[in-house]
Amino acid sequence: MAPRKRATQSNRITPEEANAYIAGAGTMVEQQIVETLEKNYMPYAMSVIVSRAIPEIDGFKPSHRKLLYTMYDMGLLNGSRMKSANIVGRTMQLNPHGDAAIYETMVRLSRGYAALLHPFIDSKGNFGKAYSRDMMYAASRYTEAKLDAICAELFKDISKNTVDFVDNYDATMKEPTLLPVTFPSVLVNANTGIAVGMASSICPFNLEEVCRTAIKYIKNGHHDIMSTLLAPDFPGGGIILYDKNAIKSIYDTGRGSFRVRSVYSYDAKSNCIDITEIPPTTTVEAIKEKVIELAKAKKLPEISDIRDETGLKGLKITIDLKRGTDPDRLMQKLFKMTTLEDSFACNFNVLIAGYPRVMGVRELLDEWLIFRTDCVRRRVKYDLEKAEAKLHLLKGLSKILLDIDKAIKIVRETEAEDMVVPNLMIGFGIDEVQAEYIAEIKLRHLNREYILKRLEETEQLKSSIADMKDILDDNGRVQDIIIGELNEVTKKYSQPRRTQILYDFDELSDVEAEAAPDYPVHLFFTKHGYFKKITPQSLRMSGAQKLKEDDVIIQSYEANNNDELLFFTNKCQVYKSSAADFEDTKASVLGDYVASKLNMDEGETAIYMAPVSKYTGYMLFVFENGKVAKIDIKSYETKTNRRKLIKAYSDKSPLAAAVYLPDGDAEILLTSSNSRMLLVHTGALMLKSTKDTQGVAVMTQKKGHRVVSARVYAEGMLANPHRYRTRTIPAAGALPDKAEKGEQLTL
Repeated sequence: MAPRKRATQSNRITPEEANAYIAGAGTMVEQQIVETLEKNYMPYAMSVIVSRAIPEIDGFKPSHRKLLYTMYDMGLLNGSRMKSANIVGRTMQLNPHGDAAIYETMVRLSRGYAALLHPFIDSKGNFGKAYSRDMMYAASRYTEAKLDAICAELFKDISKNTVDFVDNYDATMKEPTLLPVTFPSVLVNANTGIAVGMASSICPFNLEEVCRTAIKYIKNGHHDIMSTLLAPDFPGGGIILYDKNAIKSIYDTGRGSFRVRSVYSYDAKSNCIDITEIPPTTTVEAIKEKVIELAKAKKLPEISDIRDETGLKGLKITIDLKRGTDPDRLMQKLFKMTTLEDSFACNFNVLIAGYPRVMGVRELLDEWLIFRTDCVRRRVKYDLEKAEAKLHLLKGLSKILLDIDKAIKIVRETEAEDMVVPNLMIGFGIDEVQAEYIAEIKLRHLNREYILKRLEETEQLKSSIADMKDILDDNGRVQDIIIGELNEVTKKYSQPRRTQILYDFDELSDVEAEAAPDYPVHLFFTKHGYFKKITPQSLRMSGAQKLKEDDVIIQSYEANNNDELLFFTNKCQVYKSSAADFEDTKASVLGDYVASKLNMDEGETAIYMAPVSKYTGYMLFVFENGKVAKIDIKSYETKTNRRKLIKAYSDKSPLAAAVYLPDGDAEILLTSSNSRMLLVHTGALMLKSTKDTQGVAVMTQKKGHRVVSARVYAEGMLANPHRYRTRTIPAAGALPDKAEKGEQLTL
């Protein structure tokens, strides 16, 4: 290879020369955004929909199918377990994604993970658990796996042209487009996926119920699906609150939701509740965190402790109760307030011939029956072609068996080996295939017994061929074969329901969360955004307030524990909370940092607190430019549990001060950076309907000056208050006289 020439001043390429070499370089072309999306994004979107996220009629996504077929090709259906890392490596020949994604797919399909009613992978080692968020699975080098016995029904007769095979991504091997499943696996094991602009969520059903429903439906197209397919069945158990209309809607349209409730028992000896089955949409950790949060907020005073006691025997969440607690009443509250009762949303979106379709159970069974009928017919046709080919050979054999000596003579008298077949063809009037078969017969087979067996086999083949042709001509016989296979699957793999069905149950609408106890409290809010809630008794016993260095208390109120708190922030937002959400504390602690407690945005801090009990009165927002916005406090009242409201006040000018007037109008003392003061009665200000209004001009400012403070005026604060009042606004205010200067030092 010749060495590269070093760039010199003489051989550098100028930009003009580069543009000449590269067509269109440096030119800008306008392109419609719709056209760009169609060319660039649509292929990706279609790839996600068709090749990744949505299952097909065999019940599998491509990633599942590639993994299972690789394991089948490795002989793991009947063999011993193999290290998961080896399986993942082999699967990468079909799946272009990384090893982590392939192993996660294997984990979900495994028996150890317990996410499927009928796992497809027999696993050994730690594969985590579907009901736990934090219980991680072991690395692939530590675990082992093989195909579960039920996978024999996925690959039955796959070698008999029952499904199409295509090239893998680099055209080095073949893979099936679908698996010839002998039962409607699309309904038996749960499947979820999120594509671009659509999703799929298929709940699992009991295998025996699905097969029995399919058999009934094949025999009678008007069969009542709900009479045999009772309700979904989850591997984690639980209790389905049976709503006939909701289930019927799911069966008819493929969309809808139903509620699943946890299973619990009460241990009177230990005074605790043991939860052993939870809905499939939640985890042990999520339940624990929510219960702890509610207990800290004093909304579940009956609970003294909650812990995870999951072990070798399975899932177990234990809740310790306080003396005198009614366990059933408490569980009703927990069902309403936590995910111990949760909804499962269904969206039966399945790819049919490459197109996504949302279908009900009846339509899914129709499509599966069409698919399975095609598999059976292709298998019968394959066997028929093999039988006809063999019969053709035996017919040729029967011709020479009539005169074996002649055949031997032809072979012995033929000088060239390549002329044996043509001479046999001429001597007995047979074709080349038959002659080739005859020429390969061993001398030991030229006896009477062999001849009789071949003649008998010919008759059997003729009978089998006639039977197979009759099957292909009679759709009823194809359906009988499918029904027979469904009965066989039911006999081998059926298992009792795991999820109970509760037909008669009480609605939880009358079970409300008990309000936190209401009692007097003192609320303190500091300049740096810290909050304290202290009871009067504790406040009397405490000494000086503990604060951070250079922090001061800017607001203090006497309120009640159930009062709502509005925290206005430096980003024109307001966060709603309740005094009960904060723990009682003492003066000797710093208190809660509000921005962290309420999960405010990055860089956001609370700057003003308004305790609200009845949503009466007004909020005043005083801006540095001298404008004041008067907003009805009802503007911040919400019927839902919204915790965050945007555009709480205007961002057109920096906020100088916020003032809450719970009792209606009052006089406000405004102070400017040039020491001027102005007394304004809020009754003169017009109430605004929008929260982020700029307000009205109240105090005019000279260039370089701004409003620095605003406070509610109380009698005695000023020696000559009339001096600072004005009949009209806006006004500049007045400078303090000698009588006010001492007072001003404390403002």
